[in-house]
Amino acid sequence: MSATVQTPSAEATGPSGPSWLRRLRSNGIVVSLVIVFVLLALSSRAFLRPSNLLNILDQQAPLLIMAAAGTLVLIAGGIDLSIGAVYGLAGVVAAQVTIATSTPVGLVVGLAAGLLVGLFNGVAVTVFKVNALIATLASAFIIRGLAAAITKGSLITLFDDRSFSWLGRHEVLGVEVAVWLAAVVVVVLGLVLKRSVLGRHLYAVGGSDEAARLAGIGVRSTRVWTYVLSGGAAALAGIIVASKVSSAQADAGSGLEFTVLAGIIVGGTSILGGAGAVWRSVVGVLFIALIGNGFNLLGLDPLYQQMILGVILLAAVAYDTWSRNRGS
Repeated sequence: MSATVQTPSAEATGPSGPSWLRRLRSNGIVVSLVIVFVLLALSSRAFLRPSNLLNILDQQAPLLIMAAAGTLVLIAGGIDLSIGAVYGLAGVVAAQVTIATSTPVGLVVGLAAGLLVGLFNGVAVTVFKVNALIATLASAFIIRGLAAAITKGSLITLFDDRSFSWLGRHEVLGVEVAVWLAAVVVVVLGLVLKRSVLGRHLYAVGGSDEAARLAGIGVRSTRVWTYVLSGGAAALAGIIVASKVSSAQADAGSGLEFTVLAGIIVGGTSILGGAGAVWRSVVGVLFIALIGNGFNLLGLDPLYQQMILGVILLAAVAYDTWSRNRGS
């Protein structure tokens, strides 16, 4: 007879505790985003221009896609440090295959490459019990080497292939396709997490994999799915950017995994697993983007931007740990 475990049907917000603490944890990042938005609107006339706001969305679209999928990985108690490398590999594969065949085939093969890497990561973590941090970091090294071997250290260009650049440059209703794709991915993964059985299982596995196992939840398969989705999302993001610049190189996306992870954590998804939401990651990514945009518009030293983001990230992790301990 299997045990039962309570799995949240919607967003998990962490441990119990005082009502003001739960409200602060739930809405703090939204309040912070609004404050930064208002301050920038008051301090820079250029900030509220439609061209600037659309540019922010366009630049952040690949990160939003990666963060949405990465949220599922963290909620299930994992971490994926290979997404930056997958981002670069997918662009390289898509460009190379496009040159050899056609754009549709190139896009499909590039996306498939990301899904396969995600499956590899999931199996390494769940079946072979390799620590997720080590497994995905090692995977990143392998992928970077593979991408470098494919390109032989050179830049792959497709400047004359308009069909390849369509995905990254075409606009629908005045908004670039990349932004629409990001919106679709965010909504779909948000609904998966909030409304589906898989979403409830993710929270349960991240909260306690042993309790989830006793309740009859397939812990391995659940976690594998998160890595597959993460790899696919990273591949899609890399293909979008390669399409936008009509070129691809092996080192594209270097360090991007830390930017994405920062957005997820700042948004309020717990690095310890079992708590978070896709919408939180969206707000977290946009919050960091607004800070960067503000520094550019106001002509501030970018060195201080990195310092501020470091402090914010440290504070987010410290607060998550403190609130969990207080609620336990």
